[in-house]
Amino acid sequence: MIYEITTTSFEDTQALAAKFAAHLNGGEVIELASDLGGGKTTFVQGLVRALGYKGEVTSPTFTLSQIYKLNDGLEIHHYDLYRLSESGVVGDELAEDLGAEKIVTLIEWAGVVTDVLPADRLRIEFAMAGENERDIRVTALGASAAKFLKGLSL
Repeated sequence: MIYEITTTSFEDTQALAAKFAAHLNGGEVIELASDLGGGKTTFVQGLVRALGYKGEVTSPTFTLSQIYKLNDGLEIHHYDLYRLSESGVVGDELAEDLGAEKIVTLIEWAGVVTDVLPADRLRIEFAMAGENERDIRVTALGASAAKFLKGLSL
């Protein structure tokens, strides 16, 4: 199952992320793909803030991972693997998080950990269509991901 949309602003991309956030329960794995500046972090910011997080939300480019703990026990684990050439210890950490009941896992630059990723996941691709426009393609890989995407009513 595939869904495509074009957002025309930073706010549009965050509003789309908020729709995803409203349906997250934990256990979801979302792969985020784009060139640098494509909108991945903007999406993550919208998603995490829609879930009630009040602190700063940034891409963990230098720290590799960031955990956002929410009031209801749900955690967002955000990985940015841009600087890695092999998965190493981060791949092991990621493998422990994947599918955990109260963890939503978001992964940027996931190519280095494809052997760890579950077959059933969402893949969101962002392509620059203009200065503020993004063509976004959401692909459900697997039955649970397809059910999640259908439930969004996008």
